[in-house]
Amino acid sequence: MHRHGYKGRKLGRERDQRRALLKGLATSLVIHESIETTLPKAKETLRYIEKLITKAKQGDLAGRRAVISKLSTQEAANKLVDVIAPQLTGRTSGHVRVKRTRVRVGDGAQMAQISFVDEIKPVEKADKKGAK
Repeated sequence: MHRHGYKGRKLGRERDQRRALLKGLATSLVIHESIETTLPKAKETLRYIEKLITKAKQGDLAGRRAVISKLSTQEAANKLVDVIAPQLTGRTSGHVRVKRTRVRVGDGAQMAQISFVDEIKPVEKADKKGAK
């Protein structure tokens, strides 16, 4: 059987497990801004998170809801839409990089670090004045 027309890696998992894995990796990347995982998982997470960043950069309600549905926590979705996406408006693509790091001792798997290309600065919240 040929592999023509099949997109994505199976990562040795069933469909629902694979979706949960990517959702978890993307959520961790948004919260921690840099994670280390195996190279194939990092490459798949790159494809997944790039699409989410594009939706988050729209800034409208539909984009926000799409991001919320694709990430595990509301906190991560809000951080992506409100903090990270506005800082990445200068780019049209290539928001995330995958860098090979080491070979894992236990099984010899190639590890990789996935992180945002631009430095993400924390945004300070404005205090509400006049509320009594």
